[in-house]
Amino acid sequence: MRTSLCDRFGIEVPIFGFTPSEHVAAAISRAGGMGVLGCVRFNDAAELDAVLSWMDENTDGKPYGVDIVMPAKIPSEGTQTDLNELIPPGHRAFVDKVLKDLAVPPLPDDTDERAGVLGWLHSVARSHVDVALNHRISLIANALGSPPTDVITRAHDAGIPVAALAGKGSHAARHVDNGVDLVVAQGHEAGGHTGEIATMVLVPEIVDAVGDRAPVLAAGGIGSGRQVAAALALGASGAWMGSYWLATREYLQTMPESEAMQNALVEATSADTVRTRIYTGKPARLLKTRWTEAWAAPGAPEPLPMPLQNLLVSHAHNRIHAAADPSVVSMPVGQIVGRMNRVRPVAEVMADLVRGFEETVSRLDKIR
Repeated sequence: MRTSLCDRFGIEVPIFGFTPSEHVAAAISRAGGMGVLGCVRFNDAAELDAVLSWMDENTDGKPYGVDIVMPAKIPSEGTQTDLNELIPPGHRAFVDKVLKDLAVPPLPDDTDERAGVLGWLHSVARSHVDVALNHRISLIANALGSPPTDVITRAHDAGIPVAALAGKGSHAARHVDNGVDLVVAQGHEAGGHTGEIATMVLVPEIVDAVGDRAPVLAAGGIGSGRQVAAALALGASGAWMGSYWLATREYLQTMPESEAMQNALVEATSADTVRTRIYTGKPARLLKTRWTEAWAAPGAPEPLPMPLQNLLVSHAHNRIHAAADPSVVSMPVGQIVGRMNRVRPVAEVMADLVRGFEETVSRLDKIR
């Protein structure tokens, strides 16, 4: 399964695993891929610094990356208090009513200060970059496309390549024009923020759009060695996988309260997701549950733009997570959830991907 990216990054297989769990990310790197830690959950730069120090020490000297959420254009944000004041009271009342209707209990000693995950804010994402560049990272990825040009320059000055997600060929070409080194072609079926074009169509479109200026990673609907082989056949140089790592044992080491979420995922089929703006304000694919259905019901308000929607629902997500009710889970996940039917160690998942790839290539080699 070796491609040029293996030599470039010093990895054994061109599988890049995005995850919010440092235990999963480290295990992916130790197993020969590139673990990429999602930083959006870190409101406190000191907490991220401590986690990256842990990554430095627990990846056996192997490379790992970080993923930030940062728009290319610097928005005017205001303070968190200012932003909270922009959330309409009707939206707050709707969230409170849904939580009551779904019997989601408050958190212990719940003061409900409506504090969202500040990692969605541009200023906080910049602090993530500052922290990450003080560690031995091998990649900075941006879930919202090209980072600002000064961030790309800083990364390059430190010898760190930059990756950016793209949902169209034109987006990918623009990323490369901006200095991005690696393009992630994220198809419609992927979890989290995703566009309108399916992976099978999108990957060769983006490969053609960027030519030999940058390698492409295929993302969306990848959960087997067969699908990795298909991605390489479409012209990609590797695979970017996110959803699949949610059903790993190591995920619970970081977030032990996520057992109900894993139970919901392993019971879901590929038809049990929905693409909606209710998670962050931008279209994102989530597991379909009673929470998503409430937002789709007649009379529900329209989601707010990013980052206001996140500030609106973040506290609700904390309560939902603590409630441990699989029918109410709010979790980004792709259509590949239909293959995530048991919880396994990361090393087993990686070995299965490699074995499936080799079997696929061998079978195709016999076709004349």
